[in-house]
Parts: sequence; structure tokens; C-alpha cells
Amino acid sequence: MNFEMERKEKAEKIEAVIAGYLPKEEGYQKRVEEAMNYSILAGGKRLRPMLLKETFDMFGGKGRIAEPFMAAIEMVHTYSLVHDDLPCMDNDEYRRGRKTTHVVYGEGMAVLAGDGLLNFAFETAVKAFLLAGEGETEKIAKALAVFAGKAGIYGMIGGQTADIEAENAEDEATEELLLFIHEHKTAALIQSAMMTGAILAGASGEEIEKVEKCAYNIGLAFQIQDDILDVTGSLETLGKETGSDEKNKKTTYVTLKGMEEAKKEVKRLSEEAVAIVSSFRQRNIFLEELIRQLITREK
Repeated sequence: MNFEMERKEKAEKIEAVIAGYLPKEEGYQKRVEEAMNYSILAGGKRLRPMLLKETFDMFGGKGRIAEPFMAAIEMVHTYSLVHDDLPCMDNDEYRRGRKTTHVVYGEGMAVLAGDGLLNFAFETAVKAFLLAGEGETEKIAKALAVFAGKAGIYGMIGGQTADIEAENAEDEATEELLLFIHEHKTAALIQSAMMTGAILAGASGEEIEKVEKCAYNIGLAFQIQDDILDVTGSLETLGKETGSDEKNKKTTYVTLKGMEEAKKEVKRLSEEAVAIVSSFRQRNIFLEELIRQLITREK
């Protein structure tokens, strides 16, 4: 298997799926649609839709019911980045190698673009019902419940809330709080992607629980690696400004535990995640390698 070639081919298919669900830029609301499309078409790893599709395939999923969810989860992820970059949040000027949405379209339109992407994500996800075959309606409903929950106040928004509170606190964040932030702000959408794929494919309750744990490890390791790269990377390599954690006086796993301990934790979480995903009855070798590559990435 040529992993990079296969990853590229899969990413191109995902891009086509996402493009097929984007809003048309027309009417009096054209400006916000342009800002939405600018944000989501800026590129990126397409990690979440890829994890969703690969998990769906691993459990024997058939048909196209995963496609609306693939587009929808990238919309949710992108909206969170648009809002993260705002001056009232992280105040970043670059994302994925180009100017952030608020820099190009203004703060007000960036807020609306993020709102638009979040709402449009649910408009898109429910289109899976139009593609449902016999016995698939209940799977879609269950997947929607996970999708909504992981994006909301008990998922990503909850993690973002705790992150903002931690920034404004006088005391340094504890390890417990930091893990809560990483689990909800980062891992929740990865859990959403993989659990949704498993549910749509008809995985058992026990298998879905294992997938949730695996995705937790991936998300936590991914965020710790992101913290590492914020210290060691560059704008040219990452496509976004580095040193933002230090600039915003944020407590990260690196500042809390040190660089060497952070790297060890990334390795431990990565190995455990791969062990879980390789334990299922039908292995997905590409998915196993994808997990390794994403967690140990340099950009």
C-alpha cells in the first residue's frame, strides 16, 4: 500500500463530496455564503470526514448515507475554526496558509459565516434520510444524536468554554482541567466522526464504545501534538501562525508536563488507539496508518 497516494485519492473524493453539499453563492445572502465557502474550501487534512468514512467502511457500511455526515462534520469543524480565529478568541490572521475569514470578510461576517456553517451542517446531515435504504432510518437518527451531542455544550462547545475560562483564570490550569478541555474541544468531533461512521454501518454497542475510546486517544494525542508544533513549527510549515499559545498565555500539555513528557504521551496514546482499531473483526490497514500519521505529523 502506497499510503500517501491512497490518502490523496481518498481526500480528493472527500473534497468532491463536500463541494456537492456547499451552498450556492446567490441572493441577498450571497456574502455570507461566499464567506462560508471561502472558509471550508481553504483546504485542510479533511481528517474528520476521512475517519468517518474509513470507520464506516471498516464495519461493512454500504451505500451513500455516510456522505451527508462527512460534509456536515467538516462544516462543524470549519465553523469552530472561523470562530476560534476571531479577535475575541485566539485572534489569528492565518489559517491553512491564507488569511482567516474575519481578516478577509470582517468580524461580523465571520461570525455569521461560522453560524451559517453550523446550522447548514445539520441541514446537510438530515439529507441522509433521503438516501436511506431499508432499515437505515434508525441508524441515521442514532448517528444524528451523537453528531449533535459531540458538537454542543456537552462536547466541543463545552470544551471551548472551559478553555476560555482557563485563559482568564489567575491560576494555571490543572492537568484534570486540561484533559477536560482537550477531550471536549478536540476529541469530541473525532469521536463524533468515528462513532457516526460505526453507527451508520451497523456496529454493535460494544464496538461503538471501543470506537469512542479509540477516538478519545486520537483526539488527545492530536491536540498534544498540536501543542508541540505550536512551539516547534513555523508559519511556512503549518500554514498558520505559531507561538499563539504563548502569546495568549495558554496552559498546554507542553507547558504543564514539558516537551519530553508530552512526546511520550503522544506515543502512548497513539499505540493504544491503533491497538483498539486493529482489534475489530475486519481490519482497516489504511485507517491504522492514518492514525499513526496524523498523531505524529509535523504539520
